[in-house]
Amino acid sequence: MATGKIRVTQIKSPIGRKSDQRATLIGLGLNKISRSRVWPDGPEVRGRIEKVHHLVRVEPADDDAQTHQATDRTAR
Repeated sequence: MATGKIRVTQIKSPIGRKSDQRATLIGLGLNKISRSRVWPDGPEVRGRIEKVHHLVRVEPADDDAQTHQATDRTAR
């Protein structure tokens, strides 16, 4: 089994896709293009990613990244 953390970034819109794919993106914490989340690398998360692999980009996460935290928040 894989270990560590992965960063999942939404790169395409779910418009015109099946509702279960949109729900999977929301379950991954993604609802806008270019939004990223860091998840532990495990079979549960990999299964979700496989379902929407055409809508997301997956890469190894930095060591200092917080699990389940959005990385694109800016001061308003």
